[in-house]
Amino acid sequence: MEKIVEIRASGDGFPMLMRDFLHSLKLSTTVIKEAKRAGIFLNGVPVTVRATVNQSDLVEVYVSESRSDGIPPMDIPLTVLYEDDDVLAVDKPTNMPTHPSKGNNLPTLANAVMAYYGGNFVFRSVNRLDRDTSGVVIIAKNKLSASALSRSMKNGEWQKTYHALVSGVPKEKSAIIDAPIERVCEGNIKRCVREDGKRAITEYKTVEEYGDSALLEISLKTGRTHQIRVHMAHLGHPLVSDFLYGTPSEKEYYLRCKEITFPHPKSNKKLIIKA
Repeated sequence: MEKIVEIRASGDGFPMLMRDFLHSLKLSTTVIKEAKRAGIFLNGVPVTVRATVNQSDLVEVYVSESRSDGIPPMDIPLTVLYEDDDVLAVDKPTNMPTHPSKGNNLPTLANAVMAYYGGNFVFRSVNRLDRDTSGVVIIAKNKLSASALSRSMKNGEWQKTYHALVSGVPKEKSAIIDAPIERVCEGNIKRCVREDGKRAITEYKTVEEYGDSALLEISLKTGRTHQIRVHMAHLGHPLVSDFLYGTPSEKEYYLRCKEITFPHPKSNKKLIIKA
């Protein structure tokens, strides 16, 4: 078993049910269900979520140990940007998928991370980058941090900044694109701007101009699949060499996640990770 919580109950609101105490620790319903199977202890005694927690009680929570089967370790260079007991941040190179998928034979970031930890690890990527997009990827090192990080991202507490090389030079040096995105059709990976799509907001500013192209700094206010590529193509400035939304070429498009800011899953302190 893996212990994910060991804490002395403190603060206001006691006594309270164990179930409510665990929710106050920001444990997800899924994690609590797993803990009910693996073990919840109150002052060293196994209890259920109906037990009463009082001030200064010691609460310990366990989940089943696991590892990512089917992701073999591969000795691939890995650039670590930040690491502590709960978070691993790495710099994913271009032409590397984040994780294995059907029909893909390329080594992935997941394979590299598994090797970094000697194979005894569960790969939990909180954000994912397309194969040809490089930059910051945040990985949760345990179930508790995975739950907290996923929740904070879903709640809009993450800020992501990208650099992208686009075709042509946008007329406006900076702007906000607020245009809904949806699949072109069911089963198609390609997306488009469409009225019945999900709301997507992208903010950009021009960093440098090169005559027939421009380098943009882009901030995502939402996290839709291919959002930057779709919005820039919609604006008339697709990424240079974008095979799906622009003009294909032998070169790869340039899209890099330069920075991610998010609250630490335990301390809630703001972390700024740069690549």
